[in-house]
Amino acid sequence: MNHFQPFNRILFLSFRKKLYLVSIIACFYVRTLTTSVKYVDLPEDEYSTYERMVKLPGGYFLMGTDANDAYNGESPSRMMSVKPFLMDRYPVTAGSFIKFLKSKQRYQTDAEGFKKSWVFIKFAPEEYQSENATDVQYHPLDEYFVRVRGAYWRQPEGTPTNISERLFEPVVQVSWYDARAYCAWMRKRLPSEMEWEFAARGNFPDKRFPWGGRFQKNRSNLWQGQFPNGNTKEDGWYGLSPVNAFQAQNDYGLYDMIGNIWEWTASQYRTKNTPKRFRLKEHYVLRGGSYLDTYNGRVNLIARVTGRKPCEPHESFHNIGFRCALSEELARQFNVDHDEL
Repeated sequence: MNHFQPFNRILFLSFRKKLYLVSIIACFYVRTLTTSVKYVDLPEDEYSTYERMVKLPGGYFLMGTDANDAYNGESPSRMMSVKPFLMDRYPVTAGSFIKFLKSKQRYQTDAEGFKKSWVFIKFAPEEYQSENATDVQYHPLDEYFVRVRGAYWRQPEGTPTNISERLFEPVVQVSWYDARAYCAWMRKRLPSEMEWEFAARGNFPDKRFPWGGRFQKNRSNLWQGQFPNGNTKEDGWYGLSPVNAFQAQNDYGLYDMIGNIWEWTASQYRTKNTPKRFRLKEHYVLRGGSYLDTYNGRVNLIARVTGRKPCEPHESFHNIGFRCALSEELARQFNVDHDEL
């Protein structure tokens, strides 16, 4: 057998076919080179701390609210139940997301595919904020978000940033599909909306916040002051904060359940009177409230354990991330190391 026969065939290819073959090989090596320098080295033990899960008991709880200021289908309150399950203590960090991308080097987030994503206008590059700005696309449901070219998980505002200095921040600019892909890689899944609210309530089943009935300062990253130009940063942050910037918010030891970012859930968005624009397209439920929201609804939406809003699954924003969940049965099957209450 002539082992050089394949190479001999290449020599007799037409020039056009040779050029095509060379371009394929070149693309492969360019892809390999760019992915090899795209990520930073991560100390494994340090980042695995923020991937810890805690086992929650499940059971019956009162979901939703009957408050007069209920919005987006928060009301009415109703008795629901969830089975025991595991929940990430923290939102998924940029550092953990990099580990996923290093393993799945051909994976491309939706924002990278679209080459643009939604950014709070005050964090967008200056050319988007100028009074003379042209060709600026505002989000149809939120005029304070603009679609910025080049915004994705690595540079959430659309401008080059040193991601190695932001590894403890929650990963943002990820779509519902991106979040689901990461969870599957971790052999986990997104929590259902019921699981998310059960986890957020902790041992305060009928309270407004994860820690109880009264708002407490310096427990969450929320907006303070005049919007959109006057954030007083009383909590120490203007924009995203590291997932460990505040103490655990409830007795389950969960962090950032309200504030900092909205979080994707596995549940489709449905309300009793769902607006027509949400019935025409698929939407999924976001929970938690972000750094742009307030505890009393004076600015934007109310950040509380029942707060919710819809989002299309392919969209990504500067204030949306996620965390993972896992059923008790699969945790036992996969022998997942976790914390007990």
